[in-house]
Amino acid sequence: MGRTAGVTEEQLMALPDFETSTAFTDLEKLVLRYSAAMTNTPVEVSDELFAALHRHFDERQLVELTSAIAWENYRARFDHAFGIQAEGFYRGALCLLPQRETRNEKRETS
Repeated sequence: MGRTAGVTEEQLMALPDFETSTAFTDLEKLVLRYSAAMTNTPVEVSDELFAALHRHFDERQLVELTSAIAWENYRARFDHAFGIQAEGFYRGALCLLPQRETRNEKRETS
């Protein structure tokens, strides 16, 4: 789906390091930051991040963006809870997972 929407192979490869990648525009990085914040448990979207998004998107667009991110999180958590495995549609495609900080790394930076 991403490729048909214009996501490049370079962007797919750069997702784990999107903050430092030149493959994304500043706006794309902002949306990726928002997606990551919404995916964290607990969800922690700062007022600053939301205000930055609001400078680019109107209320309707923010609702649509937020609901799309929330829906994908719902699907992922639902599938995980029921042990639903991938069906192999990704074969020949790219599906990188972002690198996650360990709890010790989070404590050290706090």
